[in-house]
Amino acid sequence: MGLRKKSTRNPPVLSQEFILQNHADIVSCVGMFFLLGLVFEGTAEASIVFLTLQHSVAVPAAEEPTTGSKSLYYYGVKDLATVFFYMLVAIIIHATIQEYVLDKINKRMQFTKAKQNKFNESGQFSVFYFFSCIWGTFILISENCLSDPTLIWRAHPHCMMTFQMKFFYISQLAYWFHALPELYFQKIRKQDIPRQLVYIGLHLFHITGAYLLYLNHLGLLLLVLHYFVELLSHMCGLFYFSDEKYQKGISLWAIVFILGRLMTLIVSVLTVGFHLAGSQNQNPDAITGNVNVLAAKIAVLSSSCTIQAYVTWNLITLRLQRWIEDSNIQASCMKKKRSRSSKKRTENGVGMETSNRVDCLPKRKEKSS
Repeated sequence: MGLRKKSTRNPPVLSQEFILQNHADIVSCVGMFFLLGLVFEGTAEASIVFLTLQHSVAVPAAEEPTTGSKSLYYYGVKDLATVFFYMLVAIIIHATIQEYVLDKINKRMQFTKAKQNKFNESGQFSVFYFFSCIWGTFILISENCLSDPTLIWRAHPHCMMTFQMKFFYISQLAYWFHALPELYFQKIRKQDIPRQLVYIGLHLFHITGAYLLYLNHLGLLLLVLHYFVELLSHMCGLFYFSDEKYQKGISLWAIVFILGRLMTLIVSVLTVGFHLAGSQNQNPDAITGNVNVLAAKIAVLSSSCTIQAYVTWNLITLRLQRWIEDSNIQASCMKKKRSRSSKKRTENGVGMETSNRVDCLPKRKEKSS
């Protein structure tokens, strides 16, 4: 994201500059409004919809019947209110990291304006990807998805989620929705907005699809793989901005990027094949998560393959552009060196010829006194 400049003058209240400078404080006040709603009995019920996860169902614990029941969750309309509140929280965290971490590093490193924008973007995404990878891996381990990979396509009940799984998806949706107003708050350049919108839209589309189709474990595993590759990408960018001698790290990331795309395709094909390719259900019901039909198979596989092909093509075109630019720069440098060397040779040749001519001139005979 772009660098948020602060001016010493006080802008007029509710002006555009005032909102841009104080948007985190304004959003904090809106969030406190929902928290204060818990204090009063008449508004507590409405505030809980924004603060806590909704649509829970108590089911008996299969592993330990003596412990009673546990709560599982499904999605519903009330999730939009929860996503909205945690979107406000994401905006506040974004502004805190920007002001107390990234802005101070920018002042110390004295980056150019172009590098500041890229550094801030990589810094924000690195923090998000790092914590998302740790959180997602913890969920996969706690739900035994890594020890028993078959749970990815045979998790039961198929139309329910655990608390940590639903909260993870709500947080992911809130983060990517918060990225839309951040385009305005951070003063993103107009030429960069289409690229950012495509990047944000792709994440929202696939996260929402996995959430609504109850492909929770598959979506979580693919998100962890994707976020790990993106984390390496932005970490290499941060090291490169601090010192350009880390250029080799970008080449290493390109290899990891290709391997990550291949892993994503393999996991998608295997999971969809085992989870959806069984016996065709004649009565599909999207509301309960029953999507075991041919149309769902084609949609999931085509979406996964399309996005992998898209991001891989972007990487290839980017690397080709950089290779062409570097080759042009090297060619221009070689031309300059050749022109300089030829000039030196001509100057040296002229000097040699003049010296030879001076040596070849007949010496005057000295008159004898």
